[in-house]
Amino acid sequence: MANQFKHRWRSDLLIVIGLLFLLFLVFVAFLNWLLAVAGLVLLALSVLWFLINERQFDKELIQYAAGMSYRLKKVGNEALLHMPIGILLYDESERVQWCNPYLNQITEEDGNTAIGRSLNEIAESLSKLIASDNKESMIIALNDRQYRVRLKRQEKLLYFTDITDTLEIKKRYYNEKTVLALIFLDNYDEVTQGLEDQVRSTINNETTTIIKNWASEHGIYLRRTDSDRFLAIMNERLLHSVEEQHFSILDKVREITVPLSHIPLTLSIGVGAGTASLEDLGSYAQSALDLGLGRGGDQAVIKRPDGDVRFYGGKSNPVEKRTRVRARVISHALSELMLESDQVMIMGHRAPDLDSIGSCIGILKIAHANGRSAKIIMDQTNNVSGVSKLLEELKKQKNLWSNFISAEQAADQVTKRTLMVIVDTHRPSMVVNASLLASVHRIVVIDHHRRAEEFIRDPVLVYMEPYASSTSELVTELLEYQPNERPLDLIEATAMLGGIAVDTKNFTLRTGFRTFDAASYLRAHGADTILVQKFLCDDLDQFNQRAELIRRTKLYKANIAIAVGKDEQIYDQVLLAQTADTMLMLEGIRTSFVIGKRTDGQIGVSARSLGDLNVQVIMESIGGGGHLNNAATQMADTSIEEATARVTHVIDLYLEGGLS
Repeated sequence: MANQFKHRWRSDLLIVIGLLFLLFLVFVAFLNWLLAVAGLVLLALSVLWFLINERQFDKELIQYAAGMSYRLKKVGNEALLHMPIGILLYDESERVQWCNPYLNQITEEDGNTAIGRSLNEIAESLSKLIASDNKESMIIALNDRQYRVRLKRQEKLLYFTDITDTLEIKKRYYNEKTVLALIFLDNYDEVTQGLEDQVRSTINNETTTIIKNWASEHGIYLRRTDSDRFLAIMNERLLHSVEEQHFSILDKVREITVPLSHIPLTLSIGVGAGTASLEDLGSYAQSALDLGLGRGGDQAVIKRPDGDVRFYGGKSNPVEKRTRVRARVISHALSELMLESDQVMIMGHRAPDLDSIGSCIGILKIAHANGRSAKIIMDQTNNVSGVSKLLEELKKQKNLWSNFISAEQAADQVTKRTLMVIVDTHRPSMVVNASLLASVHRIVVIDHHRRAEEFIRDPVLVYMEPYASSTSELVTELLEYQPNERPLDLIEATAMLGGIAVDTKNFTLRTGFRTFDAASYLRAHGADTILVQKFLCDDLDQFNQRAELIRRTKLYKANIAIAVGKDEQIYDQVLLAQTADTMLMLEGIRTSFVIGKRTDGQIGVSARSLGDLNVQVIMESIGGGGHLNNAATQMADTSIEEATARVTHVIDLYLEGGLS
């Protein structure tokens, strides 16, 4: 084809040259007619040669076109009939009108041709592809092979391409991608402290043997990097195998009995996966391990670059391992940050409880002890009864109440040197005003909840202790280690004691010796226990609502109680929580769930357990969180009936081992 264009270009050039030469001869004829005649003869011979050559070219061009047409027709027939791509034409009734031999071979049944059969007989999904408005291709299975089907609607034409080998290669590539895991013995030093060297060595050897056997069973490369740390290298296929067993190594290590202390050893695993970069894998693994430890340990966390985070384990109560030294270090670091700031803003979560306000007041006293002005950002639109009573008392203390401001006022006062302290939550979506977080450059997080996937971005200091009873307990310890400690007023100490009391259900749940130390410190500074009970007491209407919810309770799976509120009734979230607590006091009930419509239109679920079921895992599976024996969630755009069905479904999944 290139030669043809080249020939045509040369022909046009020769014609132009010939015309120019003829004009030249006319000019020469005026000077010398003999020379003009000779030139004319030469021009005639040239034209004759050109015509003969052009005729020969046209003949060859016709022969070339005929030969190419024959070859194209032959190749087209060959491709249509023998190429390994299925071609199918169908009619208006979605019956096969024609198909090439390749497609007929993969779709025939008992030697019968595909022509005349319905598309549904070949594959039900073909009709769905044709019926869809915006779908032009799909993958179907035929005779244990995978085919990508492409649709040409106007022609009523389907192409079938075998992609089995391609999918297999993709699967192998994915399965063989590298995965890094960091394994950490959460409380090895704590549980073996004070034991004889021989006993300590025995525990060490037993733990190492269990972990190595687990790694060997799954084909995982394992290397010990420290007395309580391991590095594991595997691939996606091995990780899937480990996930199917819900990281059984967590249970095996927990079963190790430590002499004298009888405290179970627990393991935390951080897994980085989903990327080819070894540097990123290491970063994801460390981040996942930090997340697991922040949630109390005894769990495995898998983190991927797409933001997908999966949790396994977390079945045991976190073992208290914080020390006075850590509290003193955090207290000193908090003081340094405050001294480097021009002011301190303190913010808890929306719909605050006594623990949120009590811990805010404690941070306020720390700021004042360091000579810094501080303001508490308060959500006064969603107060529960106990908080309302506390606020009434706070308003009587004008000096103290002047430190409470709204989010709008805080937005006007924030500067680049402001320090923001977040208490009793670590989720941006739960703070009083999330937009304020973007207005400050330094944020401190102090919380006692298990760390969730959602977390405040880039805090300069994090003090999260999930084994503490309350944030008020943590803040009380920080207050004790302030060098310029200021005495607490009665109402301030009472508010902080109320925060501890409300989260421990009057010192009956999640209490440790540090809890009572903090309570003793507050009591010594004038905390009024009678006033605390006044904050916690119910009015008659609340009592009747709680009694009505308990009356609607039904037993599920023998020792699980589920109370479901009325469709038209609005319930306070605290009331749901109090009802769940009360139900645990009934004989034979080990776990309780209370479901009701909240004031914001969402369906609230409060879950409590005496330890038989991990309600944190159950609530996390439907968007909530909390502790092993104290958790909750909220569901938007759903009904009471649908929410109840979801709760019972995840309970069944948990009992069947489908949740970890």
